Order: sequence, then C-alpha cells, then structure tokens
Amino acid sequence: MPAPSPSQEVSIRLVVNDRARQIDVHAAETLLGALRDRLGLTGPKEACGEGECGACTVLVDGGPVASCILAAGSTDGRSVRTVEGLAGAGDLTTLQQAFVGHAAVQCGYCTPGVLMVLTALLEEVSEPTEADVRQALAGNICRCTGYQQIVEAALDAARAVAS
Repeated sequence: MPAPSPSQEVSIRLVVNDRARQIDVHAAETLLGALRDRLGLTGPKEACGEGECGACTVLVDGGPVASCILAAGSTDGRSVRTVEGLAGAGDLTTLQQAFVGHAAVQCGYCTPGVLMVLTALLEEVSEPTEADVRQALAGNICRCTGYQQIVEAALDAARAVAS
C-alpha cells in the first residue's frame, strides 16, 4: 500500500488525558496541530516549530516529546498527556502547587512544557538532584525566570511527594 499523501486524512485512535479519542488527521499533521486544532487542547504551545524550545512538550506513553515535530499519525494506539491532563478534578498537582509557591511562573509560555518534562522526571526519579532537574530542563527554553525558581519548585515537589 502506498504511503498517504500529506493532504490525505488518516484516522487514529489514541488516549488523550485518560480519554479514548478517535480523530482524523492529515498524514503530515503534527501532534501539536492535532491537539490544538482538533481537540482544543491549547496548553502545548507552538514557538520554534523545530523541537528545540520545549514549549510544545507533551508526554507520549509517559515520556516527554516535542509535539511540534512528531507526526500525529505516529501516536495511533498510544497514550498522550498534556498539561490539561495533570490536575484532576481541578486540584493542582504537587508540582503545580510548588510552581505557584516559588513564583516559578512568569509569562507562562514555557510553563506547560516545563511542567510536562518535570512531571516525567518526578514520575521516574523519586529523589532527583538539582543536576537531574537541570538536565531534564535542558530542552526547555525559559526567558523569564532564570530557571532557579523552577528548579527549587521541582525539588520541593519531589520532597513533598516523598514525605
């Protein structure tokens, strides 16, 4: 069977924020485009469009990915979590609460992607070091905070969850 043309639509089934979804996407459409334009999930942001800044980061099967360069069709049968899927029933996660407590949010443009990479880190490493947090943030550009408040918030969140 020949590969679909970029304008041809394909149907994919995936789980987005714990909800089974079926959507039609163009063969060349990015996951970011599908999330924002087809599902109305505007948390992931488009900034660089090249997978370099981290603003579009979501978790696919638990791992952080740059949704601006990932083909939506490649997520067929997979699980996707966006920043909208972090807080259940309106309650902030421990990490989100720590961001508020440390004033780790300024303009907010990078915040969804930063929260997603740190969520993945904290789900994988129960007691991360400052170096672990900074390494996780290496693919996320923040021009407002200088990162220190973000690092402190992540470490406090990890301590709060561990206790």
